[in-house]
Amino acid sequence: MMVSMATDPHRLAEARSLAAHQLIAARLADEPELLEMARERVASWLEDRSVARAYAEAWRDLLARDVAGIAVAIIDPSEHGRALRQCTPFAGALDPRTRWRLWASVREQLETP
Repeated sequence: MMVSMATDPHRLAEARSLAAHQLIAARLADEPELLEMARERVASWLEDRSVARAYAEAWRDLLARDVAGIAVAIIDPSEHGRALRQCTPFAGALDPRTRWRLWASVREQLETP
């Protein structure tokens, strides 16, 4: 039995994560509070060790870049970029309604041949 990208939960999650980070990247310059939230979350991770140190440090270093550099890095399609997005400090950056619309849109795109 062949599994489509839309029904493969791992691929669907990756596509949704990338789409969410693309939207966040587009908003970073106009919404500096998104960066502040992410930086505070990473600082918390480093302090309470709730996230593997390698990921927390990678995010700390990434978030030290300028806004343009951060925007590019958070949508990096490489294996490293995908790994970082699995543990993102931008969780909660999109309101539920926006997130659900984005998720539905990604699923629809993946289902379209």
